[in-house]
Amino acid sequence: MNFLIDSSIMFTSQVLFFGFGWLFFMRKLFKDYEVRQYVVQVIFSVTFAFSCTMFELIIFEILGVLNSSSRYFHWKLNLCVILLILVFMVPFYIGYFVVSNIRLLHRQKLLFACVVWLTFMYFFWKLGDPFPILSPKHGILSIEQLISRVGVIGVTLMALLSGFGAVNCPYTYMSYFLRNVTDADILALERRLLQTMDMIVSKKKRIAVAHRTMFQRGEVHNRPTGFWGMIKSVTTSVPGSENLSLIQQEVDALEELSRQLFLETADLHATKERIEYSKTFQGKYFNFLGYFFSIYCVWKIFMATINIVFDRVGKTDPVTRGIEITVNYLGIQFDVKFWSQHISFILVGIIIVTSIRGLLITLTKFFYAISSSKSSNVIVLLLAQIMGMYFVSSVLLIRMSMPPEYRTIITEVLGELQFNFYHRMPHPEQGEQRNPRSF
Repeated sequence: MNFLIDSSIMFTSQVLFFGFGWLFFMRKLFKDYEVRQYVVQVIFSVTFAFSCTMFELIIFEILGVLNSSSRYFHWKLNLCVILLILVFMVPFYIGYFVVSNIRLLHRQKLLFACVVWLTFMYFFWKLGDPFPILSPKHGILSIEQLISRVGVIGVTLMALLSGFGAVNCPYTYMSYFLRNVTDADILALERRLLQTMDMIVSKKKRIAVAHRTMFQRGEVHNRPTGFWGMIKSVTTSVPGSENLSLIQQEVDALEELSRQLFLETADLHATKERIEYSKTFQGKYFNFLGYFFSIYCVWKIFMATINIVFDRVGKTDPVTRGIEITVNYLGIQFDVKFWSQHISFILVGIIIVTSIRGLLITLTKFFYAISSSKSSNVIVLLLAQIMGMYFVSSVLLIRMSMPPEYRTIITEVLGELQFNFYHRMPHPEQGEQRNPRSF
């Protein structure tokens, strides 16, 4: 009976997560596209739902919600489903939609999609050969074999995203990197843009007038066709007529110039708004944070290098270690075990919320930057793949932030993985305790 109640709780939460992923897909990613592949939408929403469910189970581990046997079952079920999606389903559909965009392969697109998937599986499997990520006694399709390779790719993606954030955050918020932009600079660039647009309109009018004149003279209908007609139209010109091909080339060049000027104008306006924002109290606060986290990132990179060179592995979780250092330094009486559990719960919750929010914002920006009507399905599937691997790797790394008594079921489900290997991987947020997400 308890198992049924626990399962109904998990199923309800998964339905809610699925609905949120569906709405995010409809309202954010595909709001500007009319053609939607429902299989892509379902795969993205299911991946999001099971990824969030893993984070939910981490919270349940700390709070002691549900029976331990129920948590173990749902951990196993979630990992099996998410690995099935990431290793088999998403790569196959990526190959299928890529092949569908190639006209020459339309008739045999299912066959070529299988070829693409087999190619992915070959490189995915060979990825685990150089790394000491698991025990050799595991089966070929065991959870350990799959999650170990997904973990390597996911932690690498986290390193790339973390590195980008470490560089982009100070650049975004520190006033030191803001260039000086005045209203005169913006007005001058806008004046150039307007002049360019006027020239484009003027030349297009000349083309339209020339076409109308040629039509009135009957030159459009009487124009010779074929190869020799094309040669004749290029080598000869009618007296008083415009050289339309040359004018069209000028229009194309001016339109490209207008696009560049528009982008520069938008960039200047954004920079001006950032300058105004930096003068506010909130802007000064973020400017201070930019300097603080710049120093912090340098320190973390230094400590990560020390950890890799000297092969250091933390024996306690970062929260307990930090409280112990503080208590010993201040010399006060403090229940370290009691408070470390509560602070770890708050910390893990913050990590989960910020990870999901930050990843969704990044995925949305990335999608809008490179998507088109033909490539949007493939890009959404790639984002689902990145999202799933990111969240699976987050579980591997968040495990280090948890006190040992809360890691038992997670460790049993994940199997005999070499957890220290993932914490030693050189990602920028690594600290002395080898946990990249602990702060």
